[in-house]
Amino acid sequence: MAAEHSVGFEPADRLAEDRESVRRRFWRKLKRVAAQLPFAEDLLAAYYCAFDLQTPRHVQAALLGAIAYFILPFDFVADVMPVLGFADDAAVLATAIRMVSGHITNEHREAARAVLKRGVGEEGDADVEAA
Repeated sequence: MAAEHSVGFEPADRLAEDRESVRRRFWRKLKRVAAQLPFAEDLLAAYYCAFDLQTPRHVQAALLGAIAYFILPFDFVADVMPVLGFADDAAVLATAIRMVSGHITNEHREAARAVLKRGVGEEGDADVEAA
């Protein structure tokens, strides 16, 4: 039954199981596309929540799945398409955030704003601990 609701998301599900790979690939892609993302702050807040050890496992799993979908090299709408390129990524992320919004704290959001203010550096440079 669990497989029925995730049809088409199997690659994201597999990737989400490898947290270190998600971390590395997340920062690499974010650095490349941050300026094009109107939802960059929400994406970063979700990232910090997903890797916060105080976040419940089911919340981490939902957010890691959405983040994994963002970093996949292929998706339903190609990221290189002007305007629409990140629409599917935004929809997946918005759905995950809506499901777990009570777990994304002010500290996660503040950490996200700090990274965006400072600018996304080399892989891992911006990967600071959320408060």
